[in-house]
Amino acid sequence: MIEIDDIHLHFGGIRAVDGASFTIERGSITGLIGPNGAGKTTLFNVIAGHYRPTYGRIFLDSEDITGLAPHDLFGRGLLRTFQIAHEFSSLTVRENLMMVPAEQSGESLLDAWLRPSKVRAQEEELRAKADRVIEFLEIGQVADELAGNLSGGQKKLLELGRTMMVDAKIVFLDEVGAGVNRTLLGTITDAIRRLQQEHGYTFCVIEHDMDMITRLCDPVIVMAEGKVLCEGPAQEVMNNEQVIEAYLGTGLKNRPAAKSGEQAAETAEASA
Repeated sequence: MIEIDDIHLHFGGIRAVDGASFTIERGSITGLIGPNGAGKTTLFNVIAGHYRPTYGRIFLDSEDITGLAPHDLFGRGLLRTFQIAHEFSSLTVRENLMMVPAEQSGESLLDAWLRPSKVRAQEEELRAKADRVIEFLEIGQVADELAGNLSGGQKKLLELGRTMMVDAKIVFLDEVGAGVNRTLLGTITDAIRRLQQEHGYTFCVIEHDMDMITRLCDPVIVMAEGKVLCEGPAQEVMNNEQVIEAYLGTGLKNRPAAKSGEQAAETAEASA
């Protein structure tokens, strides 16, 4: 679905992304990991149209989307979330969801004045869809709560819910588990998996929680210093000496004993 072809982004002499290339298969949940400063979020910002790459190309369903603005990409079904949730804090959860679809009738002064019944009918459709999303995410208890009063994990669920209000093709999730308690993290993980399995969503996930990555993502792509270091199944990646060295600054040969993939993931998570 997505092809990243030799993407570079330079800020003066700093190569924030330095020749990253990979593909994201349709219907997959692809993990993107790496130490802090590896260029993961910067690459997301390039893909989502917030930065234009210095050079390199990005393709969505074989269409060149390099440098398109975020709203154009939104219209093509490419969405992203952020490390810090961007909710409308003075609106309720339901209202946050209802705001997402573009070109609503109520946004037109002409329709608002001359076709109020059309506006009301569309609002009722959006309200019904928002309620289905709320039920899917099991957040009915906060449906009428102001979004600014939600916990960090609930705000992340709301961001995920907003992607369900449009026909998303691919969703880029940036540290969806950051600052989220383990119970809500499990709810978020289950929702992502259900969206993939039941609704055909494609995801690319930046995450430092290696347990979440291991349970959710296949394949896993590792970045370091703006480049793709390696990719493959989660357990294989966790045991890769280059990956361990990128996280810890030391290779397997310098450690007293080899660790299992799970232990390596825990060590990498602690380091991150």
